[in-house]
Amino acid sequence: MEIQFLGAVRTVTGSMHLLEVNGFRLLLECGLFQGRRQESYERNRQLPFDPSSIDAMVLSHAHIDHSGNIPNLVRLGFRGPIYSTPATRDLCSAMLQDSAHIQEENAAYVNKQRARQGLPPVEPIYTVADAVACLPSFVSVGYHRPMTIGPGITLTFYDAGHILGSAFVVLDIEENGQRHRLMFSGDVGRRDLPILRDPETVPGVDYLILESTYGNRRHETPQDAERRLREIVIAAYRQGGKVIIPAFAVGRTQEIVYHLHRLWEARKIPRLPIFVDSPLTVNVTEIFRLHPECYDEEVRGFIASNHQRDPFGFQDLHYIRSMEESKELNFLREPAVIISASGMAEHGRILHHLKNNIEDPRSVILLVGFQAEHTLGRRLLERQPEVRIFGEPYQLRARVELITGYSAHADYEELTEYVRGMELGRLKHIYLVHGEEDAAQSLAEKLRPLGGFVVSVPAAGEKAALQ
Repeated sequence: MEIQFLGAVRTVTGSMHLLEVNGFRLLLECGLFQGRRQESYERNRQLPFDPSSIDAMVLSHAHIDHSGNIPNLVRLGFRGPIYSTPATRDLCSAMLQDSAHIQEENAAYVNKQRARQGLPPVEPIYTVADAVACLPSFVSVGYHRPMTIGPGITLTFYDAGHILGSAFVVLDIEENGQRHRLMFSGDVGRRDLPILRDPETVPGVDYLILESTYGNRRHETPQDAERRLREIVIAAYRQGGKVIIPAFAVGRTQEIVYHLHRLWEARKIPRLPIFVDSPLTVNVTEIFRLHPECYDEEVRGFIASNHQRDPFGFQDLHYIRSMEESKELNFLREPAVIISASGMAEHGRILHHLKNNIEDPRSVILLVGFQAEHTLGRRLLERQPEVRIFGEPYQLRARVELITGYSAHADYEELTEYVRGMELGRLKHIYLVHGEEDAAQSLAEKLRPLGGFVVSVPAAGEKAALQ
């Protein structure tokens, strides 16, 4: 049994690992790499293996850095099944088509510039037709429903508590008369967050591939996050400004909407319009409504307490689909909250809202998630005095705030506590992925004292024999 670490290795994007067991080639994830534009384009277009040689794929959850290159995988010759939970499959249906639409728009924009320079056109990473074509490959598997997916390989999903439908991938493997249990964490959720259940503990793990996104950071509590959200909204309202929130369409937006709903009902924030401006987010929120089986007791109680009220809808909240309605927000002069994708401010309608408000000192740009290197979100987080949006320079005069309590990723204390709850006497090796190198190495130092297992941070392309 051998695994090769191909993506999200000493970085947080492009999750991709290749497992070979009994001659069977199983791909764990196929995410989009995000970073410098030209590098991202080249890495995403050219996969580091022959897609037709892959027998099957398993997907932990629908975030684009884990699922976003599946259309390209199928376009280039993969013909096997893609195993995921039902909610993940439904989310991917919306998200991959949206991602493809963005690829097409980006290519069209670049090609206009290239045409003026006499250069040949570039193709999108994949098209909407490619995204639709990959959907029949998905095979839905519920939590705790073991399924044989290859010779000597049984797959079981456990709830990861990260986003709707997210799962820990557990593979029970028999090879050469030996049995092993391999767990791939995908992304580990947090305890006591609203909407979703807490991450489940998986028994009997021998090998663990664990994310390390926040391996060197500690989050605020959800209570602190809600308090700071209230303070920021009130301050912007009093100044006559707007709160612009780049937020991931899956999970983060729904969580913020839920907290704003609670604050609004308790009369803890002023009456001001709140806009969710993202067709994808609107579609994703509908998918959230279709999967109450993923909700935790808090949200179930919230719904039941007042005649089946909607946790994702209230009087001052407006969901926007059309481009015309979105453009109207440019002329809005009164205070408002605008939530829009993408979460790292790399594409989508959020760029227009940032462009129109970034030079207004009354407004606040509120970051609520991880910002990868070389993204606009990271440059805003670093409070660079000038940033480029649509190729044009803008002065950063709006206030930039960060709330970490809304992160759906476990921080270093929560990751350490999760590992401590496992059967440490059985655990042989932990491989840390999906984290920038300093975060992964920091988490490795925290995990090593817990037991006699080995903790390593693999390099890109590194292979490891599990035996």
